[in-house]
Amino acid sequence: MSRLTIESTVDLHTGRKIPRLGFGSGNLRDQIGVDAVEHAIKTGYLMVDTAQQYQNEREVGTGIAKSGVPRNQIFICTKWQPRPDGSTERPTPERVCQEAHQSVLRLDQSGSGKEYLDLMLIHHPRPDSDGRAAHWKGLALAQKEGWVKDIGVSNFNIKHLEALPGPLPAVNQLELHPWCQQREVVDYCTKKGIVLQAFCPLVRIRKDKFEDPVVVRIAKKHEKGVAHILLRWSLQKGFVPIPKTSSAERIEANKDLYDFELDSEDMEELDGLDQGAAGRVSGIDPAHLPD
Repeated sequence: MSRLTIESTVDLHTGRKIPRLGFGSGNLRDQIGVDAVEHAIKTGYLMVDTAQQYQNEREVGTGIAKSGVPRNQIFICTKWQPRPDGSTERPTPERVCQEAHQSVLRLDQSGSGKEYLDLMLIHHPRPDSDGRAAHWKGLALAQKEGWVKDIGVSNFNIKHLEALPGPLPAVNQLELHPWCQQREVVDYCTKKGIVLQAFCPLVRIRKDKFEDPVVVRIAKKHEKGVAHILLRWSLQKGFVPIPKTSSAERIEANKDLYDFELDSEDMEELDGLDQGAAGRVSGIDPAHLPD
């Protein structure tokens, strides 16, 4: 394995690149969100993940602007939000594109008027195949207009991916950690060249997970914290983890991943923790949706 650093990237099948480590901003709002994003970027993170659902795109944009780091050195990912379960509204591709563009306006807190998105995802595969196709065509339209560089999906299973019209998604963002490895969809995406972003890579600091004897033992072996082991596992699996925290101390600690490597025995033990759907901590499992 080539040596990983905070500057390491993964090639997207479109020819562009995505940083190997991101900063998650889910539910970090108001000044807490601004400060967390600003600190993360100043500390060396090169990617920030947000979403319309988080209601913090303005805070993310402000944090990026306050960091002083040039916009072209930061990779911004956000997500368009489908209608809630049970809604009868069916937005057209044109409507999806218009709503997606609102994210650009919210993120442009530098006042440049030239904001763009490096990556935009569909946050969830609801409601059904026709809805997903319309949503995807909307993001493809945004990409064609030029203010979105790459487009992808989140929480999509194989059946959802197979039914999409072109183009092929650049990214699928999933809950991925040793207890929820989603191996079938991971294998599918890997074969297709779809990069996998990992949300909840730190299992929301769940006590039962962080005190798992396997993870604790490996952490002691490497003289690292449990969070380091989980994030390093994600990196070595080829994923793009996006840990979230508002703590300046943890923001810095979560990127301290590059002075050690998990060996094959470590990886095998961590792989053995997989609990399938039962291991989820996000509560998001779209398997019930229509094909």
